[in-house]
Parts: sequence; C-alpha cells; structure tokens
Amino acid sequence: MGFLSLFSKPARPEPTLLRLPTGSFTVDREGSLLVGTLPSSFPEELVHAIAEVVLQTFREATDAQLLLSEIIIQYPSLRVSARELRGGAIIYLSPRGPVSTATTK
Repeated sequence: MGFLSLFSKPARPEPTLLRLPTGSFTVDREGSLLVGTLPSSFPEELVHAIAEVVLQTFREATDAQLLLSEIIIQYPSLRVSARELRGGAIIYLSPRGPVSTATTK
C-alpha cells in the first residue's frame, strides 16, 4: 500500500465559506476602523480592503471635481453602500436574498 500513496494527492484544507455580513462600519480618512456593527467572524482584512476601495473612489471623485457623496454597489448576493463623511466614510453591507416572483393570496 505504501507504493500507491506516492500517487495520491496530498490532503488540502477545505476552503471555508463566509456568511454574508449584515452591518455597517465607519472609517476615518486614513482608513482606520472607528466603529462597526459587523459580526466578529467577518475578517478584518476584508473590512480594510473594502474601506480602502471606497475611500480611494471618493478621493478620485474629488480630484476629478465630481460631486460624489454616495456609492451603491449591487452584487447578485450582496449590496454595498457607502456615504462620504468629511474624508472618512460609513459603509453598509447587506445580503440580498433571492428575488421571489411568487404571489401570495
């Protein structure tokens, strides 16, 4: 049996699925987290990555002299909305449920 183990694949850890978050968080102009209502299981790295993209978008809009105070991004299963707060931002994350076309009587 030892010979057959040479051809087997090494065991890989199973990828973990994240539950879609519901909540909000506020960041300052440097991207530091001030306060948040996201579950503690949601990775902090993702919070910082989302905040970085949102703040960069607001900065680029200001540099282009565009009046942009709110961003709404709708993915099939997640809605991200952000509002500018004097250099910082408040960011809302909410899962989107499946759209039901059934009518109830």
